Amino acid sequence: MCDLNPTDALCVSLESHLVDSLRPLQAVVPKDIADTLSPYTASSPPPTIPYSVLRAVSQWAQSTGLEILRSNSPPLDPHVYTMIALLAGTTTSPQRNFGTYEPPQDPEEIEAAKSAERRSITALLNALLSVLGSGFAVWWAADKLRWKNEWRVLLALFSAIVVAVAEAVLYLIWQSRRSQSKAKRTKPRHRTRRVQSKRDDELSGSEASSGGEKAVIISTSVKEVTDAGLRRRQ
Repeated sequence: MCDLNPTDALCVSLESHLVDSLRPLQAVVPKDIADTLSPYTASSPPPTIPYSVLRAVSQWAQSTGLEILRSNSPPLDPHVYTMIALLAGTTTSPQRNFGTYEPPQDPEEIEAAKSAERRSITALLNALLSVLGSGFAVWWAADKLRWKNEWRVLLALFSAIVVAVAEAVLYLIWQSRRSQSKAKRTKPRHRTRRVQSKRDDELSGSEASSGGEKAVIISTSVKEVTDAGLRRRQ
């Protein structure tokens, strides 16, 4: 069922120990359950078994089949056929391809990403205003110098292109420096943890050594008191 319609039923992997547990049931379970179990207890069983089949076996073993299992020769343990025991060591839906789990980001990381987005938008708006402003300023200056319209247009375009290239280079440099700063921020965290662990080890070692010194001092003080008592008695 799982191999033919992998999306229609919930399946688990059919492990070897599960097959060994289900084979003795073939002769004692009702006929409908025995017919359902027969493909999964054969010499070459499929790789998966439906969850509904195991649930039917467990329900029968914990109700009407309880005495049948105990009176069987040799007797079968009903606890082996609980759902917890049947599902132990199996994999749920091994035929399905689940997506990789991506843990949610920390609130600090989300806030840092939002701040970086705002800075990027601000930088792009500043670059656009700089390009438009430089082009208009050159056009206005050329107009005051009474240049021809074609020269004024060419000079304004040239100045706007130069400013746009300069803004693009500055933006790329800013982005590279920001990525480097992110990398530097992540490294000291590991170093801090290692240093903290070393400090904890040193503190635990110092506490252990101080504890040993206290024990020695106490033992020597007890010895001195004992010697003083013996001297008084003598």
